[in-house]
Amino acid sequence: MKSSFSFSRWLTVALCAATVLPALRAQQDIPPAPAQGNGVVVNPAFPKPSPSDFTATSPTADQVNAFLKATWGYDQNRLFQVQRILKTVVPGISNVIVLVGQRGNAQISALQFFTTPDGKHLITGGEILPFGDRPYDANRAALLSRATGPWEGAASRDLILVEFADFQCPHCKVAEPTMEKLASDFPNAHIVFQNFPLVNVHPYAFRAAAYGVCVAQLGGNAAFFKFDKAVFDGQAGMTNDDGATLTLNSAVTAAGLSPDKVQACSTTPATKATVDSQVKLAQDLTVNQTPTLAINGRLIPLGGVPYDTLKQIIAYQVQMDGPAPKQ
Repeated sequence: MKSSFSFSRWLTVALCAATVLPALRAQQDIPPAPAQGNGVVVNPAFPKPSPSDFTATSPTADQVNAFLKATWGYDQNRLFQVQRILKTVVPGISNVIVLVGQRGNAQISALQFFTTPDGKHLITGGEILPFGDRPYDANRAALLSRATGPWEGAASRDLILVEFADFQCPHCKVAEPTMEKLASDFPNAHIVFQNFPLVNVHPYAFRAAAYGVCVAQLGGNAAFFKFDKAVFDGQAGMTNDDGATLTLNSAVTAAGLSPDKVQACSTTPATKATVDSQVKLAQDLTVNQTPTLAINGRLIPLGGVPYDTLKQIIAYQVQMDGPAPKQ
């Protein structure tokens, strides 16, 4: 299920189309770049930064540029300029303003965020997000050590794609073909399914997650992905307790396992602990909606970007990251 439009999603997708960039109040005095000659629009003309607008010692403009390259470098048409890095009244917290545009478009908009004293996080719109020249490394390390759900694809984890999903989430069902295409287009990817049941809105999601854990435990990865497909195919039936039971038992049968054995396994403390640990991983990574795809630690809302853009991001992340560190 999708949450409200978050800054992390905006940071990923906003510049796919320049019209979705909101102008910041602090930057309303920035004029758009003029059209050239016969009305043909060229690149945005960013105003020259003033040295007086760089009063903070950290982060430096180079550090902000490195962060933006790590985040936006997959898009060769994206242009940006660090415009201000200002001290705030809180020691160590800096106010960063970046001007942004696209090649061939005169429009200029602004991005504002605050960086924390540790140099590893930014704050904006009520969210705390990774910051730095390699902002996703900590998330990648967490995935490599803790994303232990059923997997398919390559055994190598140099490219690890982790889908955080909820079996009762309609957006997760819609995302299934996308995950299948990614498995085909990136045969080098180690693709992991991690449960993130949103129990406040989906009353049968935790039970479905527990069933999935037991299917993988009793039947292995291949059985799990048969179960996964069958549950999403029958998702519409999970509207009441009897419907959920029928849907889940039918999916277990489709996976070649005994519904009675899986049901018994699903209610054990060990199974509950496994689902809880998967939820905890999602929470620790600040996943705030389903489905979310973690690309070597970089969080992308599935459905939030066009598929071709998603492929560009994955290819760029592989190029940036290199081999997985040894565990």
